[in-house]
Amino acid sequence: MAEVKDIAENKKAEEKFYSTLNLGPTHPATHGIFQNVLKMDGEIIVDAESTIGYIHRAFEKIAEHRPYNQITPLTDRLNYCSSPINNMGWEMTVEKLIKAEIPKRVQYMRIVIMELSRIADHLVCNSVIGVDTGAMTGFLYVFQYREKIYEIFEEICGARLTTNIGRIGGFERNWNQTVWDKINKLLPELEKGLKEFENLLTRNRIFMDRTINCGPITAEKALAYSFTGPNLRAAGVDYDVRVMNPYSSYEEFKFIIPVGTNGDTYDRFMVREKEMWESISIIKQALEKIKKEPANIFHGDVPEFYLPDKQEVYNNMEALIYHFKIIMGEMDVPVGEVYHSVEGGNGELGFYLVSDGGRAPFRLHFRRPCFIYYQAYAEMIKGRMLSDAILTMSSMNVIAGELDA
Repeated sequence: MAEVKDIAENKKAEEKFYSTLNLGPTHPATHGIFQNVLKMDGEIIVDAESTIGYIHRAFEKIAEHRPYNQITPLTDRLNYCSSPINNMGWEMTVEKLIKAEIPKRVQYMRIVIMELSRIADHLVCNSVIGVDTGAMTGFLYVFQYREKIYEIFEEICGARLTTNIGRIGGFERNWNQTVWDKINKLLPELEKGLKEFENLLTRNRIFMDRTINCGPITAEKALAYSFTGPNLRAAGVDYDVRVMNPYSSYEEFKFIIPVGTNGDTYDRFMVREKEMWESISIIKQALEKIKKEPANIFHGDVPEFYLPDKQEVYNNMEALIYHFKIIMGEMDVPVGEVYHSVEGGNGELGFYLVSDGGRAPFRLHFRRPCFIYYQAYAEMIKGRMLSDAILTMSSMNVIAGELDA
C-alpha cells in the first residue's frame, strides 16, 4: 500500500510541476499549420508529440483520378516555396515511364529553372531563421531577390507561386528575350545581395549564440530517419540526388556539395547559403551550354503527350487527333512502374508511379522530405528551450503543404 501511495504522490507532484503547451496548430512562430503538444518544465521542453493532418488534401488520391497532364498543378502545392522543381520532377517521372527523349536545350533550361527555385526556397528559409533570432532586416532585404526570381517565372508561365511550369516533354513555349535579360541581370545582383546578407548574419555573435548547438541531429540519426537534402548534408553526409542519381544532364555540371559537421541550426543555415552560391554557378554553366544549342527547341518529340501548335490543329488531321486525345486524357500510356526523384529545395522529392495503361495513374506516391523531417522534430527539441523549438523548425524548412500531402 505504501508503494501505491508513493506512486500516487509522485504522479500528483509531476502534474503540479509540469505544464502542457500546445504549440500550434495555427501559430505565427510555427510557419504553417502544425501542432506540437509540449510537456514543459518552465521553458524547458521535457517531452513533445508532433501531430499532422490539419491541411491534408489527399493529393495522391486526387492524382489517381486525373490524366497525367492535369497532375502537374497538384505538385505546385507540395513545397510551394520551390514549386517548379516539383513540377519538373513529376514531368520527368512521366517521361521516364513513356521513355521520352528530351533535347539537351530543354534539359538545361529546366536546370536553370530548378536552380532558381532552389535559391528562392533557400532565401525564404534562411531569412526566416534570421527573423526567429530577432533579425528582421535580412528577411526584408533578401526577399527582393525572391521577387525577382518570381518575375522570371511569371514571364515564362504567367504564374509566380503555384507555377504549373513546363509540360510533359518540355516547355509550353520558348522563352522570350525578356526572360534571358532578367536572368542575366539577376545573377550579379544576387551575388552582391548574398554577400551582404552573409555579412549581416554568419559571424554575428547573437546569431551564432542562438543557432549553434540548437536542434542538432547526428549523421547516424539523420540517416536512420531517412533525412535528405540540406538537413542531412548539415549533419555531414554528402548525399545529393543531383550527383548520386543525375537527371536532366546534371552530370555535365561542376559543383560541390556543401556539408556541415554538427547538424545544428547554424550548419543547416550555412549549408543553404553555400548551396545558393553553387546554384548560381550551375545557372551560369547552363546558360553557356544553352547558347550552343539550337535556339528554337523547347520541347521533345512526344506528340501523344505534348499539345500541338494551334495552327497545326487547324490544318493537320494528325495534330487534331493528338489534340483531342490529350485534352480528353486518352493518351497511350505504357503499363509499368517507375520511381524518379529530384533534389528538391528541402530534400529528395520522389514520385513512385504505377501505370496500368489507363488514363490516370493506377497508384501514385510522393516521397515528401518534409514528412520525414517532421518525424524527428519531437526528438530534436526534447531538453531544449521553447525558443529553440521555433528555430529548429524554421531551420528544418518543414512546409505544411508537403507534409500533409
